[in-house]
Amino acid sequence: MSVRMPTLVRPMLATSGALPSGPGWAYEFKWDGVRAIAYVADGVRLLSRNDRDVTRAYPELGGLADLLAKRRAVLDGEIVALDGRGRPDFSALQHRMHVRAPSASLVSTTPVRLYLFDLLHLDGRDTTSLPYTERRAALEELDLSGESVDIPPYWTGDAGRDLATAAADLGLEGVVAKELGSRYEPGRRSPAWVKVPLNDTVEVIVGGWKPGTGRREGTIGSLLLGMYDRGDQLTYIGHVGTGFTQAALRDLGERLRPLRRRDAPFASPVPREHARHAVWVDPVLVGDVTFRSWTPDHRLRHPSWKGLRSDREPAEIRLRG
Repeated sequence: MSVRMPTLVRPMLATSGALPSGPGWAYEFKWDGVRAIAYVADGVRLLSRNDRDVTRAYPELGGLADLLAKRRAVLDGEIVALDGRGRPDFSALQHRMHVRAPSASLVSTTPVRLYLFDLLHLDGRDTTSLPYTERRAALEELDLSGESVDIPPYWTGDAGRDLATAAADLGLEGVVAKELGSRYEPGRRSPAWVKVPLNDTVEVIVGGWKPGTGRREGTIGSLLLGMYDRGDQLTYIGHVGTGFTQAALRDLGERLRPLRRRDAPFASPVPREHARHAVWVDPVLVGDVTFRSWTPDHRLRHPSWKGLRSDREPAEIRLRG
């Protein structure tokens, strides 16, 4: 029976865990980009993970409609920018993901690609209840590879460990394992998908910054970070002072300047050495950091800044455990 094409399908999310093994799993590379659901019917509409319309931000992805040749579909994927070696580069993507209507020059110098890995609706048929293998087969039959669109492969059997090794060698973010018989569960963080990052990455909320010294004088020295706890209180989880490019520091300075406030937004105390010269800001910006581990008191060990995320809301950023 034909059903109306949906206007909103929230992406299925993966749980973090150890790499599963055995015959019941498929393995894909974990791409370092921003999640997007593509709605194709008389054109292309792209929605981010938090349901924002980002179609105008990525005009080169409009060619997906031509590849589908008048078919109607809802597809799940990741928008990535590639470096000179063809690997996803989140730093490069930062130049695009915060620009609502990029110039032709920016699109030319920092192009993006859409890596598609799931099919949720096709020509009046809801495919979310189909097993992973059937959805992937239907996706690949669409033959959507083009200048800015691709369908990356997946592997089964005993390929998990080899794929994780390959991801490390290629400098990729990690591997995602998916149960072969699993259905697509919109909006749910499901154990049927397991993400295995090579480096721990966490989303954080910026609650303040400390002025830099030496070579960083006049700009940001470090960011003061937080997450919401179970009581909806913003908890201080540490500071990050590495991983910034000069362009990132300039952009952060411009974004943080109008957010200044008198008092700290954190409900928990910030250590005196970090609070002493802090500039507090409204906690509305979300970013990514890589880190080594958590301390027993929920502080990040050896964090490094990756970049801001426009596809996440502060209320979503939660301490676990």
